[in-house]
Amino acid sequence: MKDFLAISVAAVVGANLRYLVSRLAARELGPVFPYGTLFINVIGSFIVGFFVIWTTERALVDPRWRLLVVVGFCGSFTTFSSYSFESMAFFEQGQWGLMLANVLGNNLLCLGGALAGMALARVL
Repeated sequence: MKDFLAISVAAVVGANLRYLVSRLAARELGPVFPYGTLFINVIGSFIVGFFVIWTTERALVDPRWRLLVVVGFCGSFTTFSSYSFESMAFFEQGQWGLMLANVLGNNLLCLGGALAGMALARVL
């Protein structure tokens, strides 16, 4: 039961932070491109890459921390479903350039974010 509570609390934090980052990105960068989703996915990928490597190779911690950070926080913070919908919306609207930028940006930058997090965890 404690695991569910930890995941739930972390999910609330992740979801609210996702909302704030999305709103801030839209306000600062404009609503034409889903920058908030892109930033969130890259940051979340970095956090998961860093945290999993750090807690398995560098500082062995209670596995429940992975539930809290990876499943709870990152699970509600990252936005794969939003990314998918936004990409298909661009497709339906015939905005091929924006769709391609969104797909490539999220896939390449998120893979890079995960790799950067993993590398940083191994260096520290």
